[in-house]
Amino acid sequence: MSTPDRIVLPARALAPGLVDLLKALAVGDNITLTQTVRVGAKSWKAVATGTFRGVNYLSTGVTTDRVKEDDIVVPTVHFTKANGELTSIALDEHTRIERA
Repeated sequence: MSTPDRIVLPARALAPGLVDLLKALAVGDNITLTQTVRVGAKSWKAVATGTFRGVNYLSTGVTTDRVKEDDIVVPTVHFTKANGELTSIALDEHTRIERA
C-alpha cells in the first residue's frame, strides 16, 4: 500500500505536521493514534496502537451511488493491532498520530 502524494480532507485542513508524519512513516513503524469521539454532548479520547500499513482514500457512504464528480473521499490510515487485527481509521482535523 503506498501513500498518496497529497493527503487532504474534503472540507477541512489536516495539521501540516500530521501530513508530514504520514508521508514519513514506513510500513512496519509502530504508531499511536488518538481521536476524539463525540456522542451527543459527551466526548472522550479513543487511543489505538499498532503497526503502520499505509494511507489510502476511502469513498464514503451515499456518495458512491451519486455522480462521480460529487464523490467525497477521506484519508484513511491502515494499521495492524498487536492481536493481529487489521484496522483502519478515517482521519479528521482532530486526529493525532505519533510514532510509538
